[in-house]
Formats: sequence, structure tokens, C-alpha cells
Amino acid sequence: MKKKLTRSLLNKSIAGVCGGIAEYCNLSPLYVRLLFLLFIPCNLIVYIILANVIPASSPTLYRR
Repeated sequence: MKKKLTRSLLNKSIAGVCGGIAEYCNLSPLYVRLLFLLFIPCNLIVYIILANVIPASSPTLYRR
């Protein structure tokens, strides 16, 4: 089964973009959020674009 990049419903602070990237890369969401905070001017625009482009993950009762 292929992994798909989706916005996270569980690791969500604002839109779930960092949580979705962390789930896709098997990282802690804290690390991804810290990387986004280090480069705020550029990543603010990227975050807004990703929040609109990446689809939300489908809600399920059982997650692995």
C-alpha cells in the first residue's frame, strides 16, 4: 500500500500540515514544527499553500 501525504487529524495545531508531513516521514511532529519555525518568512507562504493543496486524511475509527 502506498503512503499518501495528507493533513493530519490527530496531530493538528493549525491545519494539520506539519502533523501530516511528520506522519508521512515517520518523524515526531515537534521536529517538523521546529523546522517550520526556523524559517518563518518563507514557510508561512508555503504552509498556507500546503494547507490548501494537501487533502485532509479521512476519519477512521482505527488507526495504526
